[in-house]
Amino acid sequence: MISVNEAKELITKHVSPLAAIRVNLNQAFGLVLSEDINATCDIPAFRQSSMDGYAIKFEEEITEFTIVGEMAAGSANETAINQGEACRIFTGAPLPKGADTVVMQEKVAVINGKLIINDANLKKGLNAREKGSEISSGNLAMSKGSQLTPAAIGFLAGIGIDEVSVIPQPKIAIILTGNELQKPGQPLAFGQVYESNSYALKAALKQIGIEHIEIFEAKDELEILTETLELALHKSDVVLLTGGVSVGDYDFVIKAAERCGVQQIFHKVKQKPGKPLYFGKKEKQLIFGLPGNPSSVLSCFYNYVLLAVAFLTNNANKVLQTNAILESDYQKPTGLTHFLKGLYTDGSVKPLGAQESYKLSSFAQANCLILLEEDRSVFKKGEQVTVLILP
Repeated sequence: MISVNEAKELITKHVSPLAAIRVNLNQAFGLVLSEDINATCDIPAFRQSSMDGYAIKFEEEITEFTIVGEMAAGSANETAINQGEACRIFTGAPLPKGADTVVMQEKVAVINGKLIINDANLKKGLNAREKGSEISSGNLAMSKGSQLTPAAIGFLAGIGIDEVSVIPQPKIAIILTGNELQKPGQPLAFGQVYESNSYALKAALKQIGIEHIEIFEAKDELEILTETLELALHKSDVVLLTGGVSVGDYDFVIKAAERCGVQQIFHKVKQKPGKPLYFGKKEKQLIFGLPGNPSSVLSCFYNYVLLAVAFLTNNANKVLQTNAILESDYQKPTGLTHFLKGLYTDGSVKPLGAQESYKLSSFAQANCLILLEEDRSVFKKGEQVTVLILP
């Protein structure tokens, strides 16, 4: 068995970003740029008014102007004004040739066709956006490695970009193992349990933006599981198996992985829940064998699968680590790192009940996992502990 930190180090060592693809900007939200993007034109592409008002050629001594025309946003007319003339103008419209300043409409009066300015703070260039004042043609707009947030996508659209090169989200396969599983909504026969892991994993993957998810089912038979794993590997970047990773007579994940040519990176981690966790690799494809108990599945998913996804997508890990004050005493044996379902609020964290690996009720209320180190047994109320904030 290896430690939690050793397991995470091995994952980061063996995972590299997926190959870049080109996508339409509308499909790029949340992804990471795989190349620098330079502006292909000046933004704004012309001198532009930043508000509704009147465009003038600034002169301190002149406060009365003759109104000679109008410029609206989108106007293609290249009008011009002379000294002492003003042009009615609207936000986003091009400044007439000869104009260098815009007087906001609240600071003027129009009397007998004449514009009277009443703005003691007026100065040359006020309310006029210069050509290229946001970005100039050829300059770096966004760097490789930048995440495409809504604002980033809007910015790129605003400089005329409609397609980008990005690191895609991985294709995920989930393989459910176990003869005892029954679909929700169906009656339970003696010895059966309702299958919940695929529902939890699919929801957790969708929460971080992964949509390409395929579910497979395999009975507890080595040949069937091997065939299913081969198919899943052919169709996905990451395979998540639930159950069958321990050492029982019907636990065939390790043997099936070997038959499929998967290189085992580690098996078993000094942690609770989720000790039987398996991680392997076939070329660039990743295989996680998650324990079957629902709480173990999610604990391993948040600790290890999301870490791998972050490296695959060259993105930030969606699980945030912080510190919090423990609200109650807790005692455990040494030798295993414990991940407790907890409720984090304003810098404090409360361990929830029902911590057993087969119980999901506390996980349904939790917003974090409390990490309790393997070499300690007693944790006191009021001390600081490590907390993993869930997405």
